[in-house]
Amino acid sequence: MLLQKTEKARLELLPGVRTLSLRERSLLLLVDGKPLSDLQAMYNGIGAQIVDNLMRQGYLAGPAELPPSSAASRKLQDTPSIQRPEPGEALRSLAGARMYLFDTCERLFVRRDPVLAQQFREALRAAKDRASMLDVGEAMFEEVAMTAGAERAASLRERFEQLLPFAPSASEPFDSTQPSALA
Repeated sequence: MLLQKTEKARLELLPGVRTLSLRERSLLLLVDGKPLSDLQAMYNGIGAQIVDNLMRQGYLAGPAELPPSSAASRKLQDTPSIQRPEPGEALRSLAGARMYLFDTCERLFVRRDPVLAQQFREALRAAKDRASMLDVGEAMFEEVAMTAGAERAASLRERFEQLLPFAPSASEPFDSTQPSALA
């Protein structure tokens, strides 16, 4: 089952609006195109509680109800209008990539080196475009490589790159008013 963001969720994700926790916001960013089971498994299983809370608070809704199981409903499920979007493109956004870096910082640096974690947080808050976010990400992955190994850093970098929107072409300047851009 795929969940959908409500209008309340879209308003929460606007720049400057912060009423939910970092984990709740990151889950909201990733909800489109992800199965319910994947969302519930996030954050070492705490995702299920977060999903329940977000649904109860009106940030998430289930898909439109389908008719009872029959040949007609199975045929309806196969139509292109309700197919799951391509994960490679549907989930790409600077905001999602930024949340991923914040989460990575919290998980890997806060307990081990709180001063370094604070420096990364400040750098991420200051990163307002793709280039500056890439710089912060690279610095973070270099630190991970030194402490946890190159393989761990490479896997984190790969996931980060999956979340980044495609770079605009030279003829298309980056438009910071787009929903996927950071404010």
